[in-house]
Amino acid sequence: MITRGQGRDLRVFLAERAPELRFFGGYWALPGGTVGAEDRLDDADERTALQRCADRELFEELGLLRHELPLQRGDAQALRQLRQELLQYEQQDGAAPADSPWLRAIAGATAPLPLRELCRIETPAFAPVRYDTVFFQVPLEDCVGGTGGHLPDVWEGELVKGRFWLPTQALASWRNGDLLLVPPVVILLEHLARAADFEHFAREIASTSAGYARGNLHQVRFSPGVVLAPLETPTLPPATTTNCYVVGNEKLWVVDPGSPDPGEQQRLLHLLDELAVDGRELAGVLLTHHHPDHTGGAQALCEARGLRAFGHHLTLERIGRNIPRGDVLDDGSRLPLGTAPDGQRHWHLEALHTPGHDRGHLCFRESRYGAMLVGDMLSTVSTIIVDPPEGHLATYLQSLERLGAQPISTLYPAHGPALRDGERLVQKYLRHRRQREVGLLKALAEAPGTLDELLPKVYWDADPRLFPFAARSLQAGLDKLAEEGRAAMDADGRWRSSGGAAAGDRDAARPSS
Repeated sequence: MITRGQGRDLRVFLAERAPELRFFGGYWALPGGTVGAEDRLDDADERTALQRCADRELFEELGLLRHELPLQRGDAQALRQLRQELLQYEQQDGAAPADSPWLRAIAGATAPLPLRELCRIETPAFAPVRYDTVFFQVPLEDCVGGTGGHLPDVWEGELVKGRFWLPTQALASWRNGDLLLVPPVVILLEHLARAADFEHFAREIASTSAGYARGNLHQVRFSPGVVLAPLETPTLPPATTTNCYVVGNEKLWVVDPGSPDPGEQQRLLHLLDELAVDGRELAGVLLTHHHPDHTGGAQALCEARGLRAFGHHLTLERIGRNIPRGDVLDDGSRLPLGTAPDGQRHWHLEALHTPGHDRGHLCFRESRYGAMLVGDMLSTVSTIIVDPPEGHLATYLQSLERLGAQPISTLYPAHGPALRDGERLVQKYLRHRRQREVGLLKALAEAPGTLDELLPKVYWDADPRLFPFAARSLQAGLDKLAEEGRAAMDADGRWRSSGGAAAGDRDAARPSS
């Protein structure tokens, strides 16, 4: 956290990540990096390695120096050359740590005073890639110069630009939908914006991060007005958690409180107590569908906070009898959220009936920013199982195509992290299903087979440990082909093509399993 100024004039430097990056491309974040082998030389302990990493990344990413390097004073060209060499070194696979240009440059230089450690935050369990991040403060006044003099100097690459922001200014731009911020930066800026001074902020963020270490849920926001709370549930692999969401500002709706574990339920209640302040009220529980990893904590939450559960009539008919029922929701039902984070009125959630994975499945689209809560229609950690007879592949594909026609800014799945430009994931799922169908038609054209015989041919790229789950999706694909007259099962349980190669060629572009 590079800061400039004091008190209410204190600003924080944020940098925009290149849009093409897989991890938070297009988002604004604090500069930083990961500990490298050169930071661990001389058997450095973790604290020393982290400090070394921070100073190296400070120069590599922004050209800022805290060392008095033994270069000719004022030799900007020498500093630029050093930075270029360091960037080239970082891109080499298997480069020896002792050959680092950075280590050569700081050899003999007096080590700067240690940076102030503000907090340490670990990515919650919803993400397949997790980071254990230490946040340091770097007052700009403590830097001795660099390739940009005493100002950060962004060279286009992983970062594309940067600037200093007042915390309130950055948050206002984020709430207006003009700025993408990575979730940890939202947490830091919100603490900084409401703190009386930086010392107050440092105490509060340290306390908050200590609470995370004890198990408190983060207030993870990929977009304004939606908090992602991953809870451990008895779900299908590779997922281990189901995302519960808290949506709203004045009125808060809790979507899919799925954990049956009392400890996880208490974590959720603690988060809701943090959010339901300053006149905000819990409006109720929304259920995307009836599966246990989405409804397992609904009764406990409703009883603890006097709430009712809302959902499609097929969902409300199938959940536990002791869960208090609210209104039946159907396609087009609207749920009020109050005033949006940027002050706009008439903010609401709209329900979309999306059967196929489950007959009563609902998605919810938020009206101000275009966020879409998709439940089990899509996942960002795996594909979705369509399990007959509840699951119906042709219906599922129709629901996917309907979702793909919706403008989606941020897609919020039940399993995995949120994703910007959600339409791209919908199209990826449709392409994947088409490819599966092409593979299935090819296998049937080569030779008839039972489901067990076809499974390794069609799902050749799947982990064999997951074959029992893949078999259900394969069954859904075979059922779809049978419905379309393109495949049939013999009396001995062997499936064969009904349309031959011509049918496979004709329908290769159709959505598939």
